[in-house]
Amino acid sequence: MAEVNTSYVSDHQTWMNEQLEKNPEWVEDQKAGRALWWDKKQDVDSSARNAGSKVPQKPYPYDVNFYGE
Repeated sequence: MAEVNTSYVSDHQTWMNEQLEKNPEWVEDQKAGRALWWDKKQDVDSSARNAGSKVPQKPYPYDVNFYGE
């Protein structure tokens, strides 16, 4: 099995690390943003209702020759 080189750091990652060193408050801002948009409690009833209300999509709606049913 070949060894994996884990020492490589991309230019972008190097830049991000430098920015985070200069602006340590960004880490807390990132956590607050994640909590605002992603870390939400899930409501099982709403999820089931949303899943049940989906309308099946037609095979390829952007085909100019597709006239539907």
